[in-house]
Amino acid sequence: MPLALIIFLLTLVLVIWQPRGLGIGYSALGGAVLALLTGVVQWPDVAVVWGIVWDATFTFVALIVISLILDEAGFFSWAALHIARWGRGRGHRLFPLVILLGAVIAAFFANDGAALLLTPIVIAILHRLKFSPSATLVFIIATGFIADTASLPLVISNLVNIVSANFFGVSFSRYALVMAPVNLVSVMASLVVLWLVFRRQIPRQYPVDDLDPPASAIVDPQVFRAAFPLLATLLLAYFVLAQWQLPFCLVAGSGALTLLVIAGRVGQAARQPIVPLGRIIRDAPWQIVLFSLGMYLVVYGLGQAGLTRYGAEALAWLGRQGTMTATIGTGFLAAVVASIVNNMPSTLVGALAIDQAQVADTTRQLMIYANVIGNDLGPKFTPIGSLATLLWLHVLAGKGHRVTWGQYMKIGLMITPPVLLATLLALALWLPAMQ
Repeated sequence: MPLALIIFLLTLVLVIWQPRGLGIGYSALGGAVLALLTGVVQWPDVAVVWGIVWDATFTFVALIVISLILDEAGFFSWAALHIARWGRGRGHRLFPLVILLGAVIAAFFANDGAALLLTPIVIAILHRLKFSPSATLVFIIATGFIADTASLPLVISNLVNIVSANFFGVSFSRYALVMAPVNLVSVMASLVVLWLVFRRQIPRQYPVDDLDPPASAIVDPQVFRAAFPLLATLLLAYFVLAQWQLPFCLVAGSGALTLLVIAGRVGQAARQPIVPLGRIIRDAPWQIVLFSLGMYLVVYGLGQAGLTRYGAEALAWLGRQGTMTATIGTGFLAAVVASIVNNMPSTLVGALAIDQAQVADTTRQLMIYANVIGNDLGPKFTPIGSLATLLWLHVLAGKGHRVTWGQYMKIGLMITPPVLLATLLALALWLPAMQ
């Protein structure tokens, strides 16, 4: 256990620090190589871990490619400008509308897409509306927060969801049936908490006349027209194909390939692409492939060294306290672990522990979904809780909006607990009722 823990902590430091521009992928892979050389994990474990993470990893890459193409085509800017106009010049109306837009984007494009793509657009629009830096920061924090708290409804809404669904064999339709209603509670609780915390800093009025027409944001009309039919088809395909247990990445990858063909004007020799596909392919998160294999392999070794056993014992004790306590306890335990060691490895540790814990079937089902909720919402306690947050903070710094770790944790510790509690309570009441 001490050696496995040292290797994990060293890997986590490398992932956060990323020395000499190694990136998250090579940093995590370095830790995995060290774990292999020291015997913490064996070569057969590589196949086991890859079997757990490959579908989630390539699904995530495909979704980000779709998001990047739509972003370059002006899709998200168009949506944000509509939201700004629907606010009718009232800041207290605009604030919840921006949060709801973030929730919709998180559901279909994953939490990373919502945080990384929507944030720069919101900043640009608020700058055009001459919002003060403090008021702009309020909207930025709300956008980043809702990206995670609204990433529950579909399997594809978060990498955590995909890993958990694949690990426990949960179908797309079953997952949505359980978590979509729970996500509504999470979104509403987020709205209430964010409103109570930030309402005094939201401007009462803003000049709608300063906004550009939404249509002016559309850069590639052909891609834009294809967006809604494509997204609807993808969502339908996830539900229809769930009965055959096809990999999620097959559907998401097909959607990404279709959009690449449309944006690339394939078969339209007389027309040149508008969206810079070469740059999009280069900017796709390919390092997440290496990160998933490397980080999960390091955590797998930590689990084999005893962490999984301790986790299973803790969950078994919670399971004996009743379903409500088991659900809330599992969720908060996962959240704390995720905020300390990052939600990616925390998800695997939690899944392995649940798999070993001796609990009743209903309790086990509640723990599976509570582990997802804890790892989706828990990362908001600290900046290292998720890679999306670290990247989001980097984007903000590049836009001139620096949020220190102290500021982030103060806000995260104030906002996250009540939303997490409300969401777990909703799960504890909803899942037994629907069975």
